[in-house]
Amino acid sequence: MRKETEAEVLRLFHAEGWRRNTIATQLGLHHSAVARALARNGIVPDAGRQRKSKADEYIPFMVETLAKYPKLTATRLHEMVKSRGYTGGIDHFRDIVASLRPSPKGEAYLRLATLPGEQAQCDWAHFGRLRVGNAERRLLAFVMVLSWSRKIFLRFYFGDSTANFLRGHVEAFERWQAVPREVLYDNLKSAVLERVGDAIHFNPELLSLSAHYRFAPKPVGVRRANEKGKVERTISYIRTAFFAARQFADIDDLNRQAIEWCEREAESRKQPPERLQTVVEAFGKERSSLLPLPAAPYPVYERKPVQAGKIPYVRFDLNDYSIPHKYANDRLLVEATLDRVRITNGQKAIATHTRVFGKGQTVEDGDHIKELGAMKKKAKKHRAMDRIRSVVPSSEAYFKYAAERGHNLGRLTQLLLQLLDLYGPADMEAAVAETLASGTCHSKIIQSILERNRRRRGMEPPVALRFSQRNLGELTVIPGSLDKYDNLGKENN
Repeated sequence: MRKETEAEVLRLFHAEGWRRNTIATQLGLHHSAVARALARNGIVPDAGRQRKSKADEYIPFMVETLAKYPKLTATRLHEMVKSRGYTGGIDHFRDIVASLRPSPKGEAYLRLATLPGEQAQCDWAHFGRLRVGNAERRLLAFVMVLSWSRKIFLRFYFGDSTANFLRGHVEAFERWQAVPREVLYDNLKSAVLERVGDAIHFNPELLSLSAHYRFAPKPVGVRRANEKGKVERTISYIRTAFFAARQFADIDDLNRQAIEWCEREAESRKQPPERLQTVVEAFGKERSSLLPLPAAPYPVYERKPVQAGKIPYVRFDLNDYSIPHKYANDRLLVEATLDRVRITNGQKAIATHTRVFGKGQTVEDGDHIKELGAMKKKAKKHRAMDRIRSVVPSSEAYFKYAAERGHNLGRLTQLLLQLLDLYGPADMEAAVAETLASGTCHSKIIQSILERNRRRRGMEPPVALRFSQRNLGELTVIPGSLDKYDNLGKENN
């Protein structure tokens, strides 16, 4: 309460004789605020103008208890007073506790100063969701800031996976062309898998990354958000100075704008807290204190075991990617970057695709589809050959003889299958055996022999019936009585 308002409360109480509730109503204050203002000036709640409260006799106990336990809740204190005979309700009791509770003193913090090149702080920040095709992806920002110069690295990703967390480090170090000596983290799962007091179980992938770049990962203390205040303030700065009302086409466009903003607006601001130089000037001085980059960047992949089904595709991150048909039903491994999806069988890469971030998309390699089609065609040919061999024994020697002379077995099989359907297996076996004996393998010879043998028996050549799908749908068969066939035998007798 401002001093002017408190003075007006005292004037209306003493000079005008207004009651507490009347003062609260006319000045737009809560009645408990008026009571506290009067109490600070020596006017106790039961003085003159207010009726006696059920809690009055318990106030000394309440004051003593709150002095020992200033954070004790009003609900718990109410239970303690009730066990001592208090019969009042909780609502009015809360107001009394609020007026008696000692003012909390905020914890004092030291300003945490760091040397140039000594430390960076990083964290994730949520920025809602972004639609990609028919999918809705979580949009998160990886933020890393150098504690001394306050140089910012900002990169947006779909999701806060460990792989994206590691990618953020790699891209930040590559952008700065240098590495801080330590990186400070909150207790997020990407960095700390488990923590019991000072016993910390770091994510082993983060430890591998830190060993590659030779920096020390450091978690902040439990409930010590002030220790990473630089990155927290940086995230607030990004929300208001960069992201608010920003227009972008997709995540790639957003990241291009983020890089430009970090290297222009964000670097031209004054370096906190003294503001004696710009961030870019401070970073120029800090660069020599940072660690150099290793010879090669750390390779980061999202690795996921997948099970291929009967259809030669594997599913990864909501989308399907084709594989060679011979790996159908196999257990495979996906290794993905932000741009590529590589599928391996544990020994070698069997497929590589451009990565997509939609939902339900099918990504195919044309060669995989051609191989599958050729395999299906070949399988169909083999099934036809097996059918002919099973009923025409001489056909096995016939096919071998034709293959040795370079004939097209697929076309030959198709023709023999048509003849088999027309003439039957017995006639086909005789014709194929005779053709082999004559030292030839042309299908026309087999057809001529079949027609000759049929004429010798006084039979006409068979006619192949061909129905289109449309004709079959329009064909109507009316069943007739079979009695006439039963009576044929009786008439002959």
